[in-house]
Amino acid sequence: MTDTGSRGSESMVGPEWVDEVLLAGDDTEICLVLDSPIDRLTLRRLVGERQVRLAASGLSRGGSVALQLPPSLSYVVNLLAAWRIGAQVTLLDHRLTAHEIDRALDRVLPQVVVSPEKVSGGALRAFVDVVEAVRPYPGRPATSDHAVIQLSSGSTGPSKVIGRTAANLVAEIERYTRIDGVPLPGERVVLLASMVHVLGLVGGLLYGLHAGIELVLPGRMTVDGILKAVAAGDAPTTLIGVPFHIELLASTNTPPKLPQLKRMTTGGELVRAEVSAAFVDRYDAILGNMYGMTEVGVIGTDLYGAHRPSIRPAPGIEVAERDGELWIGMPASPYLGLSDPTRWVDGWLCTKDAGTVDPATGLVTVRGRNDSQVSVGGLKVDLTEVEHTLAALPGVAHAVVVHDAGIEAYVALSDPAAATGLEAAIAERLAPFKRPRALHLVRELPRTATGKLVRNVAQLREAAPADEA
Repeated sequence: MTDTGSRGSESMVGPEWVDEVLLAGDDTEICLVLDSPIDRLTLRRLVGERQVRLAASGLSRGGSVALQLPPSLSYVVNLLAAWRIGAQVTLLDHRLTAHEIDRALDRVLPQVVVSPEKVSGGALRAFVDVVEAVRPYPGRPATSDHAVIQLSSGSTGPSKVIGRTAANLVAEIERYTRIDGVPLPGERVVLLASMVHVLGLVGGLLYGLHAGIELVLPGRMTVDGILKAVAAGDAPTTLIGVPFHIELLASTNTPPKLPQLKRMTTGGELVRAEVSAAFVDRYDAILGNMYGMTEVGVIGTDLYGAHRPSIRPAPGIEVAERDGELWIGMPASPYLGLSDPTRWVDGWLCTKDAGTVDPATGLVTVRGRNDSQVSVGGLKVDLTEVEHTLAALPGVAHAVVVHDAGIEAYVALSDPAAATGLEAAIAERLAPFKRPRALHLVRELPRTATGKLVRNVAQLREAAPADEA
């Protein structure tokens, strides 16, 4: 594999990369564990069978398919089969509402959609059994050479459409192999992060398949379910998740002894110091941190917890600080269609994160978002997207959405009768993790002297009725 790096030029990579990078290896090696272990020979067979089915649906090299599947063997097999065909795959989070899915499909216009026809498993399952439906969609072939397409809310306006080529994914997989502290061949990973998003997708699934790591999804996303998954094997084990999972595991005072638990690695925001200390004390394991973006993948790591709260840039990644904001070297824009022209400029991607780069050590300290993105249970939510959705509802004049202890919405109505159906309308249009936890109806939203809506929490609460403040 060739590491294209953040500043290098990407070479074309054909669909053969799936066999060469992800599926190669000993037939008997266990690569996935869901309800039961799956060896490489079985995975290759399942991918081949699904490839035939997708091809029969009309999907061909250069075509496009959208996957709207929950964590499952079906998700893994359809993803690899579509890539093996040479098609472009759009990944849609299964937790999105039908309204959000329809909007996304209108943006990407795939030729084929794969979605669940029947799902078996409870709400706390980390994975489910899926019988999927493959249906044609009035879309078009891929309009770019990107292997994967993901939609991510920007700081303003509509969602950004983010594309990554096969060469870019291969380069990131190679980058993982050169990071000190990542799981090694023959070890195990218990994956808690979603395989639809970049940490679980590349850091868990793709790197795991390439490196010969046993990737385990726990039966239930509970403390007991996660710890049972760790205890089920003797090989050194790494947990990969988000801060929500750290808080969940740290909430138990007397976990069992797990000598095989080597490390837990989290992506997203930095874990609070008291939660981090509680986890390390209770599990006697290393707590590492990883920083990345959908557009780039892994940017930097601190997998030994030695530089907290800083991280060291991953091999091949250049990070620069401009006026207190972090920028990443990237040879081409990752965005398709509408995007903020200030986000990628002359080979550099603006992270919208505040931070610093130590000129002596090269360590990067991330100080938080500069835009409206927040993290809810480890999932990124863009407050502007939520705000625009609320403001577009019938009977709503204006809306301001902020994040304090949780997502809060302050709404001024143009039609008071709309109040009765407001929460139902929001539930129809936004996934549960995006919905405001507090909804305040105000007569008039405060504005600045220049007429801009105020987003200061204290001022907004003053505008709310006394019984809601």
